[in-house]
Amino acid sequence: MNDVIQIVTGILLLALVFIATRYGMVWRIKRACVYVVKDLEQKNAFDPASAVQLPYAKVDHFRMGLRDFRPKAVQGLVQGGVIGMTEEGKYFLRKRLEELNL
Repeated sequence: MNDVIQIVTGILLLALVFIATRYGMVWRIKRACVYVVKDLEQKNAFDPASAVQLPYAKVDHFRMGLRDFRPKAVQGLVQGGVIGMTEEGKYFLRKRLEELNL
C-alpha cells in the first residue's frame, strides 16, 4: 500500500507543478502586455501617424538569458485589437490602459 500512496502523491505533485508553471507563464505574459501598452503610451503612439518601431516585437532566437515574453505579448495585443500595426511594421495604441481589464 505504501508504494501506491507514493505513486499517487508523485502524480499529484507533478500535476500541481504543471498547473503552477501555466499560471506563471500567464502572469508573465500579462505583465509583458502591460509593459508594451505603457511603452506605447510613453512614446505617444496613439494613431498610425505617430506609430513607433518596437525593437522587442520580433523574436530573437540567439538571445541568452531568461525568456522574453514581450514578442508574444505584442502578437496577442495586435490580434486582440489593443494595438495596431502599420504597413511599415510600426505599432500604435488603439485602446488606453485604463480601458483594458489587465
